[in-house]
This record gives sequence, C-alpha cells and structure tokens, in this order.
Amino acid sequence: MVTLTSAAVLRETHGSFALEDLILDDPRPDEVLVKIVACGICQTDAHFRDQHMPIELPAVLGHEGAGVVERIGSAVTSVKPGDHVVLSFNSCGHCASCGNGHPAYCDELMLLNFAGVRADGTSGLADTNGTPVRGRFFGQSSLATFSLANERNVVKVASDLPLAMLAPLGCGFQTGAAAVLNALKVPPKASIAIFGVGAVGLAAIMASRIARAETIIAIDVNDERLSLAQKLGAHHTINVSRSDASAMIREILPRGVDFVLDTSGRKESLEAGLAALAFLGKFGFVAFSPAAGAVLDASRLSAGQSLQGIIQGDATPKSFIPQLIEFYREGNFPFDKLVRFYEPEEIDKAFSDAARGETIKPVIQFNH
Repeated sequence: MVTLTSAAVLRETHGSFALEDLILDDPRPDEVLVKIVACGICQTDAHFRDQHMPIELPAVLGHEGAGVVERIGSAVTSVKPGDHVVLSFNSCGHCASCGNGHPAYCDELMLLNFAGVRADGTSGLADTNGTPVRGRFFGQSSLATFSLANERNVVKVASDLPLAMLAPLGCGFQTGAAAVLNALKVPPKASIAIFGVGAVGLAAIMASRIARAETIIAIDVNDERLSLAQKLGAHHTINVSRSDASAMIREILPRGVDFVLDTSGRKESLEAGLAALAFLGKFGFVAFSPAAGAVLDASRLSAGQSLQGIIQGDATPKSFIPQLIEFYREGNFPFDKLVRFYEPEEIDKAFSDAARGETIKPVIQFNH
C-alpha cells in the first residue's frame, strides 16, 4: 500500500519550495513510515538548497523530523505504530565506526545521508506521474507530511511532551550539546569559548553549563543573541564586530581558554580561537567548508593543542536525544526558548527569517 505525502519539493538551485503531492513506497523490512508532525530547519538544508553541498534535483529536504509511527517493516523491533519519535541522521550499523559507538562517523555517512537515495540507489519517493524524486535526505526527507526512515535513525521519545517542539533535537541542538559533552568532553571547572551563537552555539552554551564549566564565553556579531547566550549560561560575551576576540579572551583568561568550539564556519574564528587557546587546549569545529579558506599553520599547535572536526557532536541519537529531553525536564536545557513555529506554506519565509537572524530555530508544523 503506497502512501500519499504532501512534501516541500525543491526543483532548482536557490529555488523556492513547492508543496506537491508525492508517493512513498511501503516500508521495507528495516524501514519505518512516520506521520510527520513537525520538522526543524537547519543551515544544512540551506546549503543543499543553494547547492553549496550538491544533491540531485528535484529533491525533498528536511532532517529534523518528529512524528508518530504509522507503519513498520517486518524486521523493525524498537518502535511500533503509535509511538512518538524524533528522526536524526542515518548510519549503516555495521562498519567499524558504528560498531565502536560512533555512528556519526559511519563509513557510509555520505551515501546514507546526502545522496537522496537508499544504499541500492532507490529513493522510495516519486511524483504522481511515477517520476523519482530524491528523498532519504539524512535518511528521512521530513519536510513532508509523511517520511520513510530507517529503524536506526528513528528515536522513540516520551509522549507527554509536545512532539512538534522536540523536532529540532535531531540535528542542530544535538550537534551543539553533544560537541561539548561527547566530542570535546568538557570537564567541570574548565573554560570554553564558543564562536557563533545560533541554534548550535546556544545549545553548546547550555551544555557547557550542564558540564559545569567554570568560564563560558560566547562570541558573535549579534547583540541580541549574545544577550540570550548570557541568559542561557554564558559568563562573558564578546561582539567581534567591535572587539578583538582573542585579546578579549586573554583579558578574561590570561593563560588562555581550555576549549574552543566554532559553529560559525568563518576563517576569522579559527585564527582568533587558536590565538586564545591555552597550552594543551582543544579547538573543535562543526562547520568549516573548503570555501571558508580556514587554513592552519601546524606550528600553531606546537604547545600540545589539538584541532578536532566534529560531526553531530559524536552523538548516538538513540541515547543522546532522550538525555537532552531529561536535561529539558530538569530545566537545564530550555531549547524551547529558541523555537518559532511556521505553517508549511511559510517554508521560504522560515528559511529567510533564519538567514537574517530573525529566528534562531524555525520549525515547520504540519496539520493532519
């Protein structure tokens, strides 16, 4: 039995999203059909829309889905119809990285998340004329009323919280929080400077407070966001449009900062962060691209410092997303303060508002 879904289809580079009726395949043995309640919008969606990171068009994007399980494949055991779920990135489950508890570094990460198809080259998604449309984005393509995901990237969550609010936990908030808690493993009493306080950076601020970091410094160009960062746990803020970030960090911490996390993807952040890094300090980044021109002179790390690339915070979603929800229940991870809801017809506006900095985390809410 095929499923009809209303999806936001992208047909040209830099284009607008058009809501179209598409047809989804039945779930295969390891797949889960999810009725999507909401989908967060992440900067990665914008990168693929503009083909800075390519995907064959037409395609359906969206990778922060949340919804209710509609049907399951014959081999699925971890969820059942009616369960509330959050969708995250996909992984193969059998490579060395997956076997060692690091699915974010899966050997098949690119194919399973960015190619728009299953491992066998099919998308499971087509228009009403039968023409294939790229789906399977992050194993879900959840800017749609229904999504076909894999059991591995479906995370069961409690049903007593508003499901639409939980959608952004699948990528951006997970990445920022897990970068601090999992990848960098920031210990109590450490110091950390976070460059860029959008959704990922603000999640990192909250996680740094959870980690009991002694000094948390937020760096950005937006005073309103810096003020919010302070409310969420930052002890100091620096506006780099008016101040030299490395000099200001050194004023606060003369020996330098223990950890730097860059979420901005700007080469200036690499330079400033390295200049402020203490001996044996660690610089983590989640967003540098080749176009950024962030080039490192290796001698800058000669005092025992290290540079670490981070994907999805090195999180295992099935355990980390429930942990984030517990932090929220305890009042330590108030990510709901960063969310703004939009109707499906407002998808282009949601992208524009995020690009202008008017909304930190747009979430598209679907009505069934």
